[in-house]
Amino acid sequence: MAVSIGPSTLAARADAQRNRALVLAAAQRAFAERGVAVTLAEVARRAGVGAGTVYRHFPTKTDLLEAVMQQRVDRLARLAADRLGARDPGAAFFAVCAEVVSSTPRNQALCEIVQSDDGWPRTLMRSAGERFHRALEALLLAAQRHGAVRADITVADVLDVFTGSVAIQRNRPAGAELAPAVVILLDALRATPSAADVTKFRPAPELRDETAVRNETEGPCCPVCGTALAEPGAGRPRRYCSAACRQKAHRSRAAVRATG
Repeated sequence: MAVSIGPSTLAARADAQRNRALVLAAAQRAFAERGVAVTLAEVARRAGVGAGTVYRHFPTKTDLLEAVMQQRVDRLARLAADRLGARDPGAAFFAVCAEVVSSTPRNQALCEIVQSDDGWPRTLMRSAGERFHRALEALLLAAQRHGAVRADITVADVLDVFTGSVAIQRNRPAGAELAPAVVILLDALRATPSAADVTKFRPAPELRDETAVRNETEGPCCPVCGTALAEPGAGRPRRYCSAACRQKAHRSRAAVRATG
């Protein structure tokens, strides 16, 4: 026999879901700002609900901590899953890596609870972690097939890089760009390290080598044809033996940039 659900019941369920979302959002902010010492009463005040509402949804602070962490990990899992269809899997993979590293320090108190020897991870956290690992692995494999990530990298390697990167990023202000050392760690995952698409950090222009290999034991030679260059006398040293070689070098650099 079918049981009908009246409008009042539906409204009550909608209110309960809304209050639960308010409590989770308030708890996320409170834990990030003040750590796990925040009381449930403080969370209720921030959420604009009664203390009884908080206890009805989360009988203990541990229950609330677990729900907040599950929500955070599920968000990262959805982020990775949503990027699977990206036109550039490599850029999508490194964008997710950057988000994980930049957002985790704001939740450090929660992460320390999860990593403690107190029965964690619990069932909900374990399932959320497994969803994130599956989504991250799928994105990693797509980036490797695209030739953007080294073929010998595994999800376990990526998680190890996350651990070191978060420890470094923790010393940076909230909202800051990734630390240069973090860029180096993420860049090590690339099939062709370049530091591009991770942050705005770039190598200094003067460190770029856009010429062919030079023979430092002999006099200066044209990098295109190898012809010895005559001393210019006064003024800037010559780099090419002729205008034709200069043009060839220009076309070669343009081709490298176009395919790079």
